[in-house]
Amino acid sequence: MKNSYPQRIPFYQVDAFSQGPFTGNPAAVCLLDTWPEDAVLQHIARENNLSETAFVVKQGDDFALRWFTPAVEVDLCGHATLAAASVLLRHEETGKQVRFFTRSGELTVTAEDGKFTMDFPLVIPRRIAAPDGLLSALGITGGACEFWQASDLIVVMEDDAQLDGLTPDFAALAKFNTRGVVVTAPSRQYDFRSRWFGPQVGVNEDPVTGSAHTFLAPLWSDRLAKKTLHAQQGGSRKGELLCHINANGRVELTGEACLVIEGVFLI
Repeated sequence: MKNSYPQRIPFYQVDAFSQGPFTGNPAAVCLLDTWPEDAVLQHIARENNLSETAFVVKQGDDFALRWFTPAVEVDLCGHATLAAASVLLRHEETGKQVRFFTRSGELTVTAEDGKFTMDFPLVIPRRIAAPDGLLSALGITGGACEFWQASDLIVVMEDDAQLDGLTPDFAALAKFNTRGVVVTAPSRQYDFRSRWFGPQVGVNEDPVTGSAHTFLAPLWSDRLAKKTLHAQQGGSRKGELLCHINANGRVELTGEACLVIEGVFLI
């Protein structure tokens, strides 16, 4: 029997902040004609089972953009924004720049030489006291740490020796009232490295979290006295990005993207 589907949604899966397939952070991109009910968007994101699904609706010459994890809608997502822009700029022939209207305001992405630069709001984190039990939940032992707060809890370590070996207790981390927890440290190969954990939003570990660099970039810019920083994020799966604090008090995040799946979502 032939099935009849009322909606056929163009679907793309993109490895963002990567120079090729199977690295960086995978995001789904769904191109919609109109917005369905929020429950439908959440079901699609849960079906994709990626850290983020970006939903795009054309709005005049620009686009409305929303982001969903498998569990919740979020206010800002970097890698899924990059993924959505790469699809539109490479495959929908929209020129060299795309503008999105989002819950975090107007965001622009510009393509040049195969790289995509996102213009994002900059966030200054604040120093806080050590949250009880956070280090043990992360599996951090030894070494001095600092603690900061933005949309995520931030743990700053003295060096990156422990980063790759972190084994967080995700059930314990989920008890902290935060979007996620990011652990960051200076690096010999990069300006800084980080790992991001978010069981609170249904993502135990995100390989490359662009939105976290809206506050990591100014934090490390101040420490290293640099406006442009090369960053790496991830555990077993990693990606890279370039962060630049611009003259307008915003942060530009630049990375590459690789399309790995193209098809149609049927609902």
